[in-house]
Amino acid sequence: MKQILALFLLLMVTACGLLPEVQDETKNWSAQKLYTSAKEEMNDSNYEKAIKYFETLEARYPYGRYSQQAQLEIAYAYYKSSEPVSAIAAADRFIKLHPNHPYVDYAYYLKGLVNFNEDKGLFAVLSDQDMTQRDPKAAREAFESFKELVTRFPDSKYTPDAAARMKYLVNALAYHDVHVARYYVKRGAYVAAANRAQSVVKNFPQSPAQEEALALMVKSYDALGLKELRDDAHRILKLNFPKSAYLTGYSPETKDWWKFW
Repeated sequence: MKQILALFLLLMVTACGLLPEVQDETKNWSAQKLYTSAKEEMNDSNYEKAIKYFETLEARYPYGRYSQQAQLEIAYAYYKSSEPVSAIAAADRFIKLHPNHPYVDYAYYLKGLVNFNEDKGLFAVLSDQDMTQRDPKAAREAFESFKELVTRFPDSKYTPDAAARMKYLVNALAYHDVHVARYYVKRGAYVAAANRAQSVVKNFPQSPAQEEALALMVKSYDALGLKELRDDAHRILKLNFPKSAYLTGYSPETKDWWKFW
């Protein structure tokens, strides 16, 4: 038995010796060569190979502008290869290592963009999807990244686009909360509905979703028998949205309010 095992091991060693040695094509490449080659792979959408070159560059040449730029490029490459977790981790790492880098504004923008596109279409309020079942976590994180960019780097070339996306996100998040409040109303959970609608009024004062949020508050307070709160919400709705469809024929007594939900 020992002789058979020894023979087997000898054959394995011999076989390994016959295998061709794996050659590292980048062995003698300079930092510039690695960076240029990685960018070429990026341009050809070969993101996995680009990431490999960038990581090799950073490992071999940890200091200097090529290494720093490679760290930022890695984040973008992960984003383009649809790996959002890795992209955000790489962007966070760049921000931590180089908080004063001239391109750190782009790292914040990229973080926001990754989360924004992660939830792209999530808040399509006209879709048939049940909005109450969706998690707006990525949208909130995108908003925070864009907000930090706009606050810290008001003159950044990425700030105008970030500000526009923030406006969309505010409306999207507000409508999400309105959908949740509507969901609660349909199920008779009026306290939860009123609280969620009230959060829209409080947190998203410029959003068009305020109109329905106020209407949901009126309905919920009415159902709960809280007439004073109901009338306050109705007064604010009438003041801010005098032509609102929710005001047409409204009467708690006749319950015409129900037709909207």
